[in-house]
Amino acid sequence: MAGAGGASWLGSGKLILGMIHLPPLPGTPHHDGGGVEPIVERAVACARALVDGGADGCLIQTVDRVYAAGTDCDPARIAAMALITRAVAAAAGPGFKVGAQLMRNAVQASLAVTQVAGGHFTRIGTLVGATMTAGGLVQGDPLAVAEYRSKISAQDIALVAEVESMHFSWFGGGKTVAEVAATARQAGADAVSLCHRDDDATMGMVAAVRASCPGLPIILAGHTHHGNAARLLGSVEGADGAFVGTCLESGGWGGVIDKDKVAAYVGIVRSAQM
Repeated sequence: MAGAGGASWLGSGKLILGMIHLPPLPGTPHHDGGGVEPIVERAVACARALVDGGADGCLIQTVDRVYAAGTDCDPARIAAMALITRAVAAAAGPGFKVGAQLMRNAVQASLAVTQVAGGHFTRIGTLVGATMTAGGLVQGDPLAVAEYRSKISAQDIALVAEVESMHFSWFGGGKTVAEVAATARQAGADAVSLCHRDDDATMGMVAAVRASCPGLPIILAGHTHHGNAARLLGSVEGADGAFVGTCLESGGWGGVIDKDKVAAYVGIVRSAQM
């Protein structure tokens, strides 16, 4: 079964979640050696642009360039992420859904940060199965996730499990995206996240997961933009929400979020739902 977080965070409309991509954090090899304050200020500015543009929330995600295949996470990295997440949640105010994800698959650390810093959800790159990455084979451990979630009383923190995306593809093949989604749901996922560069393929995956797992929220993991948002999100057949990154950022991926780009994206989705 899904955890208790699902019903409390999704809401009734299509969920638009902006990606706040962080520069390398303290405790990682590519951190610039400076303090965390400029990173906090940048993240808060991005969150305010999302709020002012009408988005429903954000996912704060580390972009540290290189990652361990396991779940270990440097204490300085966790501490920095907690400070950032808390500052974003405070600046955004109530009603704005805040998620935190320490890449590649530091699930327990992400859960801890989200719970302690006042967030609402975390996205898990590998909850079930395994996926091959540049850092090696990343393996899911749903039992450890469930045990830790219970240990810190984080049942109200929603788990969004990736089931097919740029971050996850079932290692070894042999499972459809619908089967992976069903497995993730059984392991405690409150929602699943998927995407494909081809819009037709994305819509096909959404339909397959919806048929296999009725009622399970489907969030797009990427590849959405102003040109396809109406189709992928606006229709009844579309996904229930989306993590939206590059098309909202000034100068492309990794830039500061632009309020006007957010407002335009939100307007397209809302208009398509009327």
